[in-house]
Amino acid sequence: MTTPEEWTIAQIADDFGVTHRTVRHYEDLGLLAPERRGTQRVYRRRDRTRLSLILRGKRLGFPLEEIRTIVNMYDEAQGPTSQLRYVLEQIDDRRADLQRRLADLQESMRELDAFEQRCREELARREP
Repeated sequence: MTTPEEWTIAQIADDFGVTHRTVRHYEDLGLLAPERRGTQRVYRRRDRTRLSLILRGKRLGFPLEEIRTIVNMYDEAQGPTSQLRYVLEQIDDRRADLQRRLADLQESMRELDAFEQRCREELARREP
């Protein structure tokens, strides 16, 4: 039986909109470490916070290894301060990567638009 500050894998998965398999995967990677009561996993507030950070990192496109570094830093001596500095560096790197990708996508769109225009002009010359 869990208390109001404890959750089962089903509860935590439902709360975060992920599958049990996803939660277990993060546990296998060492990103989550629920208490065990026999065969039952018991998740606490710390696990919920970590899962929230993991999912946010995934949404922002961070690889799991970077997410692991970020969430594990919280437990180190410098704690949140070093974690925040590291996250800010990673945000800068991620933003630069996304800006490069955006520029590449915009260039591809321009090329596609130009190619489309040439095709339409050629088709117009061929059709009566």
